[in-house]
Amino acid sequence: MKSFLLQLFTWWNGTTIGTRVFTARKGVRVGEDEFGNVYYKTADGSRRWVAYNGVAEATAIPPGWHGWMHHRVDVAPVDETYQPRAWQKPHRANPTGSAAAYRPQGSILASGSRPKATGDYDAWTPGG
Repeated sequence: MKSFLLQLFTWWNGTTIGTRVFTARKGVRVGEDEFGNVYYKTADGSRRWVAYNGVAEATAIPPGWHGWMHHRVDVAPVDETYQPRAWQKPHRANPTGSAAAYRPQGSILASGSRPKATGDYDAWTPGG
């Protein structure tokens, strides 16, 4: 019951009821990526969409599928033998807002204390 209510009232938690109905009526399954996201298109290929595995986060789409989703390439990654170059790193989702986010030295959320101001800056104090 809880999962049904989440799908009914939230758009960020997997696919919505409307997307499921549209996919059942008009969707043609194209493939699945290594993260479990499933990709669909209409029969004429004019529309393409993804059913996310978990939270609907656009940065969870790998580069090959991103190009296909945005009509930059016509061939889906499952239909070609693409080999990444030696210098290409594996895809990572955007960690912003999570515990894995980058927090530089001096950030409020970073551990430790903020470094003192340097140079000719003097902090203002009231009445001083």
